This record gives sequence, structure tokens and C-alpha cells, in this order.
Amino acid sequence: MKRLFTIICLAGLLLPANLSAKKQETVVNVIPYPQSVEIGKGSFKASGANFNCDQNIDAKSQKAIKEFADKITFISGRTCSFAVPVGLANSLSDGKMKGFVFLKDDSLAPEEYYIDIQKKSCLVKASSHAGFLHSLATLKQLTGTSIFGNTVKPDEKFLFPCVKIQDKPRFAYRGMHLDCSRHFFSVQEVKKYLDVMALHKLNRFHWHLTDDQGWRVEIKKYPRLTEIGAFRNGTVIKKDWNSNDGIRYGGYYTQEQMRDIVAYADNLGITVIPEIDLPGHMMGALAAYPELGCTGGPYQVWTRWGISDQVLCPGKDAMFTFLEDVFTELMDIFPSEYIHIGGDECPKSEWEKCPECQTRIKQLGIKASNGHTAEQYLQSYVTARIQKFLNEHGRKIIGWDEILEGELAKGATVMSWRGVKGGIQASSMGFDVIMTPNTYCYFDYYQSQDKDKEPFGIGGDLPLEKVYGYEPLEGLDQEQQKHILGVQANLWTEYIATPEHLEYMLLPRLDALSEVQWCNPDRKDPERFKTALKDKLFKIYDTMGYNYRNF
Repeated sequence: MKRLFTIICLAGLLLPANLSAKKQETVVNVIPYPQSVEIGKGSFKASGANFNCDQNIDAKSQKAIKEFADKITFISGRTCSFAVPVGLANSLSDGKMKGFVFLKDDSLAPEEYYIDIQKKSCLVKASSHAGFLHSLATLKQLTGTSIFGNTVKPDEKFLFPCVKIQDKPRFAYRGMHLDCSRHFFSVQEVKKYLDVMALHKLNRFHWHLTDDQGWRVEIKKYPRLTEIGAFRNGTVIKKDWNSNDGIRYGGYYTQEQMRDIVAYADNLGITVIPEIDLPGHMMGALAAYPELGCTGGPYQVWTRWGISDQVLCPGKDAMFTFLEDVFTELMDIFPSEYIHIGGDECPKSEWEKCPECQTRIKQLGIKASNGHTAEQYLQSYVTARIQKFLNEHGRKIIGWDEILEGELAKGATVMSWRGVKGGIQASSMGFDVIMTPNTYCYFDYYQSQDKDKEPFGIGGDLPLEKVYGYEPLEGLDQEQQKHILGVQANLWTEYIATPEHLEYMLLPRLDALSEVQWCNPDRKDPERFKTALKDKLFKIYDTMGYNYRNF
């Protein structure tokens, strides 16, 4: 009787652990989480495995797959052969496949992929470069974190759990923004930013390149933009607006460097969308070419943060010539479908006083109406004229939600940043929308209400949990939902001057963002998400050398 009681007690003690283990076996530590996961038993050893690649797979994807094989070879010391055999798909039969097999499957959507890992094989299917890149991103998270490093580990087996994954994104546009105007980040730092975006399957990099505090784009027709506009005579100290650290600050990207970043991003499946913010936030340009402003200057690149009253003068034809010249050179560097033209925070006080602006208003027959001033309609004219120019060159515009003030021409895409209201309004008017509300997607905000324990920042409060809880389609009817292209977070850098601080503000909120962008709502699980961060993603960041906020 005593023995039976002991057995029952032991069983009771073991039961919670077994149940917990069983629960863990139903998920994989992958972020963003796949749409369908079916876990089997056992694992597949990748070190020394053969890689067979369908000859119908495009060259860029084959290159990415081979780099994956080479990385396993380098770290494990066991050679993974790479081959592109003829008729691979026809030669496969159940039970005979060994090693990695990558097949092109045109029945899958452009970013969809399929993974089937058995004890002796790993089958991967996709229809495009993006799909194969997403499959590789998932595979890397499924195995040991050493795949993200450069240290040789002869005993590394690279074990993959037996699992079937069918996966594709919820939103086509999955973006991340970086402000390189307030503080400048090197080419290598930008590439490191792109690397962590690719790990999370993001596909749009919104590059904020010009502002009151610095012009960062080499434009050969206007050399003073970088000779003068790229540098400021010091920077305000925290929020003491009358202070200046006295340290000359600046930098810019050459056209060759920007092409390099575009190519690097393309290999990661990321499209770079450049932003030239206009007609406000232009002190960098006005300092270099004061004749483009209403007063004629003199102007200086701003040493403080905020919004300058001095903006471009739409009463001058030379201003439009300047913008068209800038965008002509920009389009030669950036092949993206979209060009971001800003449009936010443009004070109209100088336009109200400027004779040339008032003449333009009269010539166009602009009048105040529908709650909008004549000067707001003048900005609409600027937006429409630049949109027409870019459309004629096969491009589309994105603008911040202020471009809704006045009139907005068809074909524009609205980036809703002042909460979700702009996105709701734009979608109801039939415009495509990218949701970037500051209430959920501003990563320069503090990560905790206990601000004394966080690096000094601009303000606001955006914890990880709030980012994760964002639902982009809330408050929209079915017709409006069709216009939501996707979601993006923004990282402004007024108070972020170093790569370490930048990464700290980005991670792990980027992980939460990626699940908002990728996962259907029923696939999100805060408990599973945080477990994956602790058990896998933080270890990956340690291996890759990223700084991040732990919890």
C-alpha cells in the first residue's frame, strides 16, 4: 500500500513537467511565427548534408541557398555540397530523399514558402526570391544560434526539429524606418539595421535622408547640399533649447554608397524607399541654397530639434526645378516603386507673408474652403505637382498624413502617423494606406514608464506589450481594409546618437512589430512570443553582436 502511494505521488510530481514539455513541443521558437506549424518527432542533422537546388530557381535565390550551405560548412567543419541537378523535381520519390532539397513551386504565392523537415531530409518550396529568403530566415531560427556567428565549432551538428511549416505574410508591406538626418549612421551601421530586418522578414526600408538638421544625399547638380547642408554647427543638449555642444556634426552618403546599400538590401529581399521631406523640414537645403526660401535667408542648418518656420517657397519656379532635379538623380539610384515626399509639419506663416506665394495662390485661383486655408491648398498644389512629375517617371508617392489637408490627387499613398485617424480617413476616401501610428509604432518613445531607468529620450511611452497588441485593421470596414497595404514602425533619432542606443530602441520591439505585420491575429500569443525571445532571439542577438533591451 505504501509503495502504491509512493508511485502515485511520484506520478503527480512528474505530471506537470510532462505536460509542460508536451506544450513546448507544439511550438517552435520562430519570430514572426509561421501561419501553420505541424511538429513531428526527432531531428535532422544538417552538418555535412547535401544541398540540391532546382535549376528553375532564380540565380539570386540559388546564391542565398549556397551561402546558407557554406555557412554550415564553415562553422561545423563538415562540407555541405551544393548542386543544381537537372530534373531534380522529377527524380524525387517518397522515402529516397536525403539532405536539403529546394524546389520552385509556382503554385505558392510570391512570399509564401513550405518546409518539411524529416529525420534525413529537409524539403523547401517557394515560388520567388522572397519566398526562399523567408524560408532560410525560418530555418536559421530553427537551428543553433551559431549559424548567426562567425566562430568555428567543429562539434556543431546544426540540428533541425522535424516539422512541417506552411507560411506567408498577412501584409504585403512590412516596413521599418530610420532617421539618418538628426543623427548620421554609417553604411555599415545601416547594413546591420537591414540584417536584423531581414531576420524578421521585413521587406521595406524607409530611409529618412533630409531634414532641418542635415541633408544626407549627394546630389551632383547641387554640390552645396552636402558641402554645407550636411553639417551643423553643434547640437542642442537634451531639451535645453538655448544650449549647444559646440561640436560640428554631420555626414552624408555618396551616390556610390547609396547604390551599395540598395544592392545589399535587394539581396535581403528589402526595397529601400528614400524620403526627401518637402516642403517643410528643409533647412538643410535652404542653408545651401537660400534662394529657394521665401525670405532668401541667410539660413543655417538647425542645431536644435523641432519645426522650423522657414520652408521652401512654392511661389518660385526655381524651387520646383530644384526638386525635379533632386528626384531625377534620386530615381537613378533608388529603383523602388515608391518615393516618400514627406509633407508633414509644414508651417504656413512665411507663405502668408510671401508676395510670390500669394501671387501663386491668385494665379491658381486658390481660395480657402472646407475648413482649409488657401495656404494648405497651396501645399496640396506642391504635392500634386511633384506627384505628377514622379508618376511620369513611373513612380508613386507616399506622404505623411498631413497631405490629406486640402486636396490629394488619386494614386497617392498615405502614411498615417498621428495615431490611426489619418489612416481611417484616407482609406475611407479610397487612398492606399500604410499604418505607422505614433501610439503603437514610434520606437523613439520610452520603453517603460520608469523613464529614469531608460536612456534619455524624446518622451512618450511605448512598451513591448503595447506594440505586440496593435491590430492595424481595427475600426475599419471591409472596403477600407482593402486599402491597408501594411504596417511600419518609425525610429526618429533626435536623442539617439550611437549604434548601441539605436539597437536598444529597436530590439526587441522589432520582434513584436514583425508579428503584427506577418501573423494572422489568431497566430499571435504573448506567452509563446516572450518565450521565443528569451530562449532563442536574445541568444541570436548576442551572437550577432546587437544591443537590446532585456526584460
